[in-house]
Amino acid sequence: MESETLEKRENPFNSREAIEKSNYAAFIDRKLVAGDDLDQKPQALLDFIHDSFRALVLNPQFSCVGAKSAIQQGGYRIGHYEMLGSKESAAGLAHDLFHFLQEQPVLDGEFSTFVATFSHPVIQSEQQFEQLLWQQLQQLHEIDAPLHAWDPAVSDDPDNPHFAFSFATSSFFVVGLHPAASRYTRRFAWPTLVFNLHAQFDKLREEGRFERMQQVIRSREEKLQGSINESLGEYGSMSDARQYAGRAVGADWRCPFSRLNGKKE
Repeated sequence: MESETLEKRENPFNSREAIEKSNYAAFIDRKLVAGDDLDQKPQALLDFIHDSFRALVLNPQFSCVGAKSAIQQGGYRIGHYEMLGSKESAAGLAHDLFHFLQEQPVLDGEFSTFVATFSHPVIQSEQQFEQLLWQQLQQLHEIDAPLHAWDPAVSDDPDNPHFAFSFATSSFFVVGLHPAASRYTRRFAWPTLVFNLHAQFDKLREEGRFERMQQVIRSREEKLQGSINESLGEYGSMSDARQYAGRAVGADWRCPFSRLNGKKE
C-alpha cells in the first residue's frame, strides 16, 4: 500500500454528499457516541438499532464467537444509512469505512468489525437482499477503485477460492443480516452489512485457532437451528463471496460483482 499509513491520511471520501450521509458511531464507556471525533450525540434511530444489534450478538445462543468478541471487547464501530444499494449510502459508507480503518490502532481486542445498517428497503426475500448487498458493494468499489489498489493478499475474482472484498487496500469478509434470512443468526430487523477485517482470520489460521472457532460456530448453529449453514465452506475450497448474503446457493451461482480497472498495486 501507499507509504503514508491510513491513520495519518486525510479521508479521501470527503465530498459534500459523503459528509452528509456519514453516520459513524462507537460504544465507549457504556454509551454510544457519534461523529468522526466521537464527541456527538447519536441519532435516536442509530442508538436504538445499536442496542438491538448488541442484544442479538450477545444472546447466549448466538453462534458467531468472533462477533461476540468484537462486541464484548469494543473492537467495533457502527453506522446507519438510508437505503441499501443506493449511491447516497455508498458515499456515506465509504467515508465511514475508511475512518474505521484509520481507527484500527486504537480498537481493543483481536476482532475488528464495522457494522453498516440501513433503514430501507424492508427486505422481502433472500434473493432481494443478495441483489442489494452486491449492488452496494459494487458501488462502494466504484468509489474506491480510482484511489486504492485491491488488497494483494486476496483475489479480486469472486469465483476464485481466495476472493475477498477489498476497500482502501484492506480486505474484508462481509456478513449480511436481514429480516427475511432463513438462518436465525442472520435474522435482524434492519438490513445490515458487517465488514470483518480479513487479516484477523488469516492470523487465526496461522496460529492454528481458526478451525476450532469454525467448529464452535457450526456446533452452535446445529444446536440452534438443527443444521449448519449450507453456504459455509472450507477456506480455500470455494469463494467466500458465496457466503456474504447467507443464502444457500447452488454450484451454478455466479457472483454479480466485477472489479474495475482502477489503481494498480
